[in-house]
Amino acid sequence: MQDSLCIGWVSNAPWATTGYGQQSAQATSRMKAMGHNVAIFNNYGLEGSNTDWNGIPVYQRGADLYSNDVVPAHMFNWTERNPKQNHILITLYDTWVFKGPRWADWNVASWVPIDHLPAPPLVAKWCRQPFVTPLAMSQYGQEMLENVGIESIYIPHAIESTFKPMKRHKGITGRKFIGVAEDKFVVGMNAANKGVSPNRKAFGENILAFSMFAQMHDDVVLYLHTDSIGSLGGIKLQELILSCGIKEHQYAFVDAYVLRNGISQETLATIYTAMDVLLATSYGEGFGIPTIEAQACGTPVIVSEFAASTELMGDGWLVEGQPLWDAPQSSWFNTPRVPGIVDALEQAYQRGQGTSEKAVEFASGYNADSVFNKYWKPALRVLGAKGTERPTP
Repeated sequence: MQDSLCIGWVSNAPWATTGYGQQSAQATSRMKAMGHNVAIFNNYGLEGSNTDWNGIPVYQRGADLYSNDVVPAHMFNWTERNPKQNHILITLYDTWVFKGPRWADWNVASWVPIDHLPAPPLVAKWCRQPFVTPLAMSQYGQEMLENVGIESIYIPHAIESTFKPMKRHKGITGRKFIGVAEDKFVVGMNAANKGVSPNRKAFGENILAFSMFAQMHDDVVLYLHTDSIGSLGGIKLQELILSCGIKEHQYAFVDAYVLRNGISQETLATIYTAMDVLLATSYGEGFGIPTIEAQACGTPVIVSEFAASTELMGDGWLVEGQPLWDAPQSSWFNTPRVPGIVDALEQAYQRGQGTSEKAVEFASGYNADSVFNKYWKPALRVLGAKGTERPTP
């Protein structure tokens, strides 16, 4: 049994229905169960006051967009409440956003997403700092760090055992929830609609490819589990769909109000089970948790042959692409080829409906309990052994 630690966790609030919110809930709850004192320093999901989640303090976000103004102060407050323990400040967010001299006061471990080739210069700059220990969330990310001379600890993202083949939840089937008939071939997308140029989730390429595929098959439906109007700075997807000429009966969106208020993991599992294939090609993924969630529910996937997506495809199809220069990050993304997506969709259609046991077996390697025991526990021993001197306020 290792000594208990004082851990400050910097990421989305644990109740947030985001990938980072899910990982925050998973990791911090298991750290607390081990006997560690954990607090969450929220940068999305809470402002105006502090609160408590399942016995874990959650500190409010700051005035700065990425909470650079309050995180070091939150950590000082939290360690003052737990002065005799070794401390670790763990971040789960894009590291290029972190700025300010007081970060260097702490023993920082950054669970860093890398979705470019090579590692963006600002990401590498953060990870090289002597007070930072990088935690690579993919084997690809670890390789990109190694390529620029930076050592890291590999800890993949994970999913709860909730994700499994589920025909129905509370008496409602996945097909009924999304409003699609049982005899239709469903192509599903579950991707955050954020950003216009570049649009990392490749909505343009994916929807254009589906429109070409749908011209050959009238019994196919594209289900989009995302914001249709781009309210968070994304694309107006209805306009994109209209421009591609997709027929009205060949696409469906998740109910916007239900999406905004949160969908349970059990319901999401029934939605994945209702899909015949998950379409998830993108410009680059630091991890890509829907790829694992869908496979855990027995649904094969179509992903880009780039970044973390390549290692996460247990059953499905890889789509080649071409380099795309991302000027703000001074590195390369990868644009999936539309003909390649169309070909993958056709292969999925020809395979037909049914649960993929191969996908389920592959995804089992990312079970949250297994990942925590295999990767987080030894990492916490290494991180906890680092310096414990607390700075002055």
